[in-house]
Amino acid sequence: MVTRRGTEAAVLVPVQEWRRMQSAARPSLKQLLLSGQARTDMSVAPRGRAQRRPVEPML
Repeated sequence: MVTRRGTEAAVLVPVQEWRRMQSAARPSLKQLLLSGQARTDMSVAPRGRAQRRPVEPML
């Protein structure tokens, strides 16, 4: 434990422990994409009854 003027300011840990803590705290992009849990709730508005305009091919 490192203190600054009597107040806890930092903690020294071995490099291997730091890397283990970093990887456990933040999942990789691959882990996020393969996980079954959604990160947020997506609210999608219901589709209306609008139809597309007919498209005429260009000559």
